[in-house]
Amino acid sequence: MTLDIPNLKDFDTRLRDEAHEEPTLEVPSAPPTKKTQIIAIYGKGGIGKSFTLANLSHMMAENGKRVLLIGCDPKSDTTSLLFGGKACPTIIETSTRKKLAGEEVKIGDVCFKRGGVFAMELGGPEVGRGCGGRGIIHGFELLEKLGFHDWDFDYVLLDFLGDVVCGGFGLPIARDMAQKVIVVASNDLQSLYVANNVCSAVEYFRKLGGNVGVAGMVINKDDGTGEAAAFAKVVGIPVLASIPADDDLRRKSANYQIVGTHATQWGGLFTELAENVADAPPLRPKPLTQDGLLGLFDAETTGADFVLVPATDTDMRGKFAGVVKSLEVVYDNV
Repeated sequence: MTLDIPNLKDFDTRLRDEAHEEPTLEVPSAPPTKKTQIIAIYGKGGIGKSFTLANLSHMMAENGKRVLLIGCDPKSDTTSLLFGGKACPTIIETSTRKKLAGEEVKIGDVCFKRGGVFAMELGGPEVGRGCGGRGIIHGFELLEKLGFHDWDFDYVLLDFLGDVVCGGFGLPIARDMAQKVIVVASNDLQSLYVANNVCSAVEYFRKLGGNVGVAGMVINKDDGTGEAAAFAKVVGIPVLASIPADDDLRRKSANYQIVGTHATQWGGLFTELAENVADAPPLRPKPLTQDGLLGLFDAETTGADFVLVPATDTDMRGKFAGVVKSLEVVYDNV
């Protein structure tokens, strides 16, 4: 009897040839082929991600889409507007409690719905008792056990904190979990600094062969000064929507009222945002240097024209300044 043994030498040669091929870094321009679009939204803390996402997800659902909103911030405040200010039990907290009781976590323990939107919070460790990024990783592990990959949604929106340069918060970019990223920013240096960091992370993982791109920016509390729009133009991403700094929006948000509905005057704005989010392709951004970012603002505001004056050893010693005897041994004759 003869065995059909594969030619391992040829197999080895083929693998070596593939390893020497240059990976393509072209950005796909066609819409994602997977039915479910998984979109990660990043932005500075307090910039309005939760406000934007709660209203965006509600409008998507009102327009007939199946939407899952997942809060990936240890503050667990993504769903507060959607649920009228009521805190949503987090996956990590619920899992810990159930495990101590010898019970299994069920979907109904952690996922809730309103206006057609399904929403949940990953949560995080207690203050000072763990790593928020590691908590995010653990939360996604629990989601997989709950059957995340078998769920049927048109859109899964992930709300991520953008301030921290951390592997846990960068999970969707590093592991190609999302097809595209959206940044929320305003016309201020700190929020654009965070947006630029997100673009840098996307660019870094693209160089390593990743596929996630930045679909665009949402300008929140837009006061018309134009810095955020200028940033988006320079890094090469579109502005998906500009949400004005309007007192009506501020009051409704503070009172946990949804404005992303056709029943309000803001319905058209969030409908347009929903369409742009759905259609925008993932792009490869061109992040700015720190000086380039400062250049978008008036130098008097940022201190961009400040000249650095180097300190000296004498400055550092202060009142102890003086000639310091050397301990070096000098030999005149060798």
